Amino acid sequence: MEQLKYKLLIVAATIIWGLSFVFMKDAVDVLPPAWLIGVRFMATGLILAVVFRRKFAASLNKAYLIRGTIIGVLVFLAFWTQTIGLAHTTPGKNAFLTGTYCVLVPFAWWLFARRRPTRYNIIAAVLCVAGIGLVSLQESAGDLTLGFGDAMTLVCSVFFALHIVYVSKFTDTCDALALTVYQFLVGGVCGMLVGAFTETLPSLSAITPDFLWNMVYLVIFASCMALVFQNIGLAHVAPAPASLLLSLESVFGVVFSVLLYGEVLTLKLVCGFALIFGAILISEMLPLKLGKAAVSVPVETDTA
Repeated sequence: MEQLKYKLLIVAATIIWGLSFVFMKDAVDVLPPAWLIGVRFMATGLILAVVFRRKFAASLNKAYLIRGTIIGVLVFLAFWTQTIGLAHTTPGKNAFLTGTYCVLVPFAWWLFARRRPTRYNIIAAVLCVAGIGLVSLQESAGDLTLGFGDAMTLVCSVFFALHIVYVSKFTDTCDALALTVYQFLVGGVCGMLVGAFTETLPSLSAITPDFLWNMVYLVIFASCMALVFQNIGLAHVAPAPASLLLSLESVFGVVFSVLLYGEVLTLKLVCGFALIFGAILISEMLPLKLGKAAVSVPVETDTA
């Protein structure tokens, strides 16, 4: 029963993140991507800086600043490209394509730690590419083309994979919660700077109560609350079942997109989603379960 409680916390986090794809889709229709990420991350960073003020105060030094800046820039690039992609595709497709970062992490880890991916990682990569093809490739004038929104979402999955690798390296010597505060503050500054130079702020009339509610959900629930749920759960649940539970985020993303956004599931999309989800499970579960984890895959993410 004790384990079940912590597993339910992880599932609750994935439900919150799955629903956040719909909220992000509505919010990005009002606030451009860089500004949206900047405001969301800055608000989250300030709240977490207050909540974890002792840990943050103890981390005010050069080492934390350098590491926090690196992961902050990476997480901004990940969420920025994800949000750009979301503006040009459906929440369900955005959620599932973002989830491909799980398959990319072992290959990114190979570059940094010189630990070769297992055969299960390679099988997962092949399945994932097939699933991406079914989900994203569209036939236009007899040719198969990749939509802009889907392409940007795939770019975001690369940044998420790199972010996870760097977080794994840095948390060996730094406090994870303190780094998280730096991550959001740096990401917020990046978003506001990029937005100031490349985007136009909407008029005040566009800031409606519905938009403000979307932002409250993204900051309080999808960032602060879900992060706490995830961290508490991961402290008490083994990596293998935790990885499986976290991969449910993409499933809930599709469920809420169908229920609330009106996304239509075709047989082609369902098959593509199934292949991607299968790839995530193979990449996350088999190396750990069979004791052949040549790659140490960290379990830390907030992809929405």
